[in-house]
Amino acid sequence: MTVLTYQRVRRKQLLREAEGYLDLATVLADRWPLPAGLRDGLAQRALDTLSGLQSANGCKGMVAYLRGQALRIMERYPDAITALERAAELDPSNIHIWLALGWCYKRTGRLDMAIQSLEEALSIDANQAIVYYNLACYWSLAQSPQHALDYLDRAFQMDSAYRSLATTEPDFDPIRDHPRFQELTGAAV
Repeated sequence: MTVLTYQRVRRKQLLREAEGYLDLATVLADRWPLPAGLRDGLAQRALDTLSGLQSANGCKGMVAYLRGQALRIMERYPDAITALERAAELDPSNIHIWLALGWCYKRTGRLDMAIQSLEEALSIDANQAIVYYNLACYWSLAQSPQHALDYLDRAFQMDSAYRSLATTEPDFDPIRDHPRFQELTGAAV
């Protein structure tokens, strides 16, 4: 095995290892969230693993993305935004980067930037219901019911599973009493 082949294989191994730590921290988080210390410990392990790859050519975008994801998991949103913005510069066609950026911007009170990030995601792939659903959430929080309901309608058309999520999603509290929201979700009028 040549040195270059070994280095390439080792980079892949380290990327997979970091992804594995992040998967462990998030895979069941919706139903059974990990205690913060355990969650942050796994994210830190991912960061430690990635530290040896910062200057690795050919995977800088992925390293920045995974770093941003680890920081997001640790709820270090401003730091995550910095890493994810770098990832977006290096790999602007990765829709997952734009989704993560939107998620972090929302949590730092920058709904304008969250919306802008997801609009960028739509320009890359307009066939992802999650993008429409999250845009509906962000527009609802931004007090723009018409935009929120249009995006929510589109998300439901693409994936009806989002209908049940919307009924309990706190982001829709500002528009929950809107007749069109009730019509879309099937809530009692």
